[in-house]
Amino acid sequence: MDVIELLKVLYCAPFLLYSCYTDIQTRRVSNQVWKLMLMGVALFVANDIMAGGIQALVSLLISAIIMYVFVYIIFQLGGFGGADAKSLIILSILFPVYPQIQISGTYFPLEGVPLIGLFAFSVFGNAVLLTIVVPLGMLVFNLLMLKPREILQRPAYLFVGFKTDISKLSGRHIKLIEEYSLSDGEIRTRFRRNGVKVDDEIVGKLEEYAARELIPRRVWVTPGLPFMIPITLGFFTAVFFGDLIFYLTKLLLIGG
Repeated sequence: MDVIELLKVLYCAPFLLYSCYTDIQTRRVSNQVWKLMLMGVALFVANDIMAGGIQALVSLLISAIIMYVFVYIIFQLGGFGGADAKSLIILSILFPVYPQIQISGTYFPLEGVPLIGLFAFSVFGNAVLLTIVVPLGMLVFNLLMLKPREILQRPAYLFVGFKTDISKLSGRHIKLIEEYSLSDGEIRTRFRRNGVKVDDEIVGKLEEYAARELIPRRVWVTPGLPFMIPITLGFFTAVFFGDLIFYLTKLLLIGG
């Protein structure tokens, strides 16, 4: 068993899990989290360079530079936030090559190690694929919780949101799926792809509409899941299973 690689994984776990927690609560992760994480990463990097010499240093530079350029471009395009970018850069520094671990006679990752082996890219690829789980989970939740009439009214919304009472909108990191407007005594709704930000004014209007029985009290909302959650899941998947994209490609091309 490569003890150092296992220690790296164990070291990352609490930082990634905590970043998920704070991202859910406040939609941001303090820079102090990454600064503290980097302190331990520096020790691991120093050990790798002393053990692997110039080859380890070259691998580190290649991994870090490629990932930095990649996340910088995605960040500038608005693909994800600063915490997502920082976590991937740190992972590219800590794991310049794909970690391979043996525990009780079992070798990890079990499947799907790509030929190039840039671990942070595997984490990102896994994260993107795992975001598919969210709409499927949302669908199952809605099928279990909603009445048949509600399901038939907005079937497309079953994958992206859920219904909640207007009184529960404030103080939550959610957006309305629909925009509400009053015209000639009737409520008109319009789907908003990016959602409608919920504030006191919006809640007040919805409460007024509901009191006048123009709309039901339960409205469609979308949670906007922070990408740190898929990144964390992608990390553990990459460590213990492998690169999902590489594995699925291999299944399609050669049948496993």
